[in-house]
Amino acid sequence: MARVRTGARAVAAVLAAALGVTLTACSATGGKRAEDARKAAAAAAEGRANVGTPRWTIAMVTHSGDGDTFWDIVQKGARQAAAKDNINFLYAHSDEGQQQAQLVDSYVDKRVDGLIVTLAKPDALKAAVARAVAAGIPVVTVNSGSEQSKAYGALTHIGQDETVAGQAVGDELDRRGREKALCVLHEQGNVGHEQRCAGVRETFDGDLQNLYVDGTNMPDVQASIEAKLQSDPAIDAVVTLGAPFADAAARARRTAGSRAEIDTFDLNAKVAAGLRNGTLGFAVDQQPYLQGYEAVDLLWLYRYNADVLGGGRPVLTGPQIISQKDAAALAAYTERGTR
Repeated sequence: MARVRTGARAVAAVLAAALGVTLTACSATGGKRAEDARKAAAAAAEGRANVGTPRWTIAMVTHSGDGDTFWDIVQKGARQAAAKDNINFLYAHSDEGQQQAQLVDSYVDKRVDGLIVTLAKPDALKAAVARAVAAGIPVVTVNSGSEQSKAYGALTHIGQDETVAGQAVGDELDRRGREKALCVLHEQGNVGHEQRCAGVRETFDGDLQNLYVDGTNMPDVQASIEAKLQSDPAIDAVVTLGAPFADAAARARRTAGSRAEIDTFDLNAKVAAGLRNGTLGFAVDQQPYLQGYEAVDLLWLYRYNADVLGGGRPVLTGPQIISQKDAAALAAYTERGTR
């Protein structure tokens, strides 16, 4: 019997040792995965690449840029994705269509590995985008130009459908009981802006008027809105097409003695604050950070794995209606400049 017990103990010891080896191996594997994940997160946080792909160069050319909070957010998303993906990111902009096309041409001449382009003035960009595609440079369009993107040869479009966004605004104005609204267009020739106001008109049951202003001159923007509100006290809503113009509209309302609600497309920290304190009624968020981030990431995926999203349709980042009840939850993100 003593020999049996000794044998049993020996078998148990062998099993325990084997189990210990197995557990150690599992623990080591799990520990390595956890450590790898931790290192990747730390690298991303420090702006270091966490992929081993070549250092491709991707350029973004937009129709607006520095000094505009919307495009600051787009750039932040693009630069953070570029850091993660080991991308050399280049950026340029011009509000003149022909100059924007020339910038695209310059990057084609440099043989960049990918291009991100806005098509606010699509006719001016058509030849430049075609030249990039013919040179074998993959193109992703963002923000504006969803209707032309596929025809121009882009891999996909990332942004909101401007007509759908406008329709959402019209529905929201109806829900709030508004009867006469002003749609303020701050950039002549921007097809996306025209589509927004046209979308509002499609669903808004009240009267909508377009007001064209010079978006490069904020005092002029304020004065134009103020004059319109003073001449027509029946206007009970002003819709601006960019976050910086909402503040000018709010000032115009005060000086005009109007009770019109100020609503806007796009979100930034100042708009979020206005929503929280009731200065603004609602905002339409199209998530510009996501537009920049996904554009870079999708070009990296295409270069690395020939991946394309959208299935021939735009990848939509909006619209999302943000009101006072939503603004507080987004405060931390707007303050750090990612919403």
